[in-house]
Amino acid sequence: MSITDPTQTASDAAAEAPGEALLAETEAMTETLAKVRASIGSVIFGQQQVVEETLITVLAGGHALLIGVPGLAKTKLVETLGRVLGMSDKRVQFTPDLMPADIIGSEVLEESESGHRSFRFIPGPVFCQLLMADEINRASPRTQSALLQAMQEKHVSVAGQDHELPNPFHVLATQNPLEQEGTYPLPEAQLDRFLLQIDVSYPDLVSERSMLIATTGTDEATADEVMTSDNLLSAQRLVRRLPVGESVVDAILDMVRAGRPEESDLQAVRDHVAWGPGPRASQALMLAVRARALLDGRLAPSVDDVVALAKPALRHRMALNFAARADGVTIENVIDGLVARIQ
Repeated sequence: MSITDPTQTASDAAAEAPGEALLAETEAMTETLAKVRASIGSVIFGQQQVVEETLITVLAGGHALLIGVPGLAKTKLVETLGRVLGMSDKRVQFTPDLMPADIIGSEVLEESESGHRSFRFIPGPVFCQLLMADEINRASPRTQSALLQAMQEKHVSVAGQDHELPNPFHVLATQNPLEQEGTYPLPEAQLDRFLLQIDVSYPDLVSERSMLIATTGTDEATADEVMTSDNLLSAQRLVRRLPVGESVVDAILDMVRAGRPEESDLQAVRDHVAWGPGPRASQALMLAVRARALLDGRLAPSVDDVVALAKPALRHRMALNFAARADGVTIENVIDGLVARIQ
């Protein structure tokens, strides 16, 4: 029934209006996000899926862990994203001697001209809207854990005092593969706080050729600012308003719960998984599929979105046992079995 239908009652119009308003807002935001992708694409070559998954993470209000060998433009992507989305950003180079206070800040003792002494809190680089934790796994587990409270609760506690972080607040961390020298595995509790784990691979031949030509000349392209932090907050609120069908909710729950060896009906999971994804995995998928739908200009997500985001949402929330390694089973193999349940 149309709003202009003369037979429509006032209650019908009131019920239908929010849906039409949501559709109009979704269409407008989709156009803006298309410009965001184009601006990022003028600087980042051949990483369309990585860019998409990173944008999904930010639109969902979460944090992302980008994993890949050095030189694949992970740091460049984070810098570009901050510029395009209009967020204040800071960068921390994680090293083995980095201390927690180097990230969250510390209190210093000051003495006034009258001789009065007091402590003053000096904020660390975590007090920004977009924190780039570069090579996060090069720091010790103690230092890595300094981000736990900030990532989950959006504030940090120093000397018993809580200090609120800006809004929005996102951590985009880059990581070298664990088999490389001088790296430490991230604590499981911290891994679970990353909405998505994004694997960054080598670009294809055409993209690498374009990158080679574009970045070695006298002029290098720069991305333009498309959104502001307020626009981003509006987009994040819109993501949470998108409706989700029962089939999508059931697919998320079925896949996540089947990944837990204690209750799974899959023999491969019971034999090869040491611990499976918790409820935060379901929450991450629910937000991520909504963000993916908005990015594609759709009003509601589908099961295809769950399938597309299963690996980024689950692979850092599961661990294999020794039997899996002996049998040559990978996390991707296990997730493929979970995805097959909902297709």
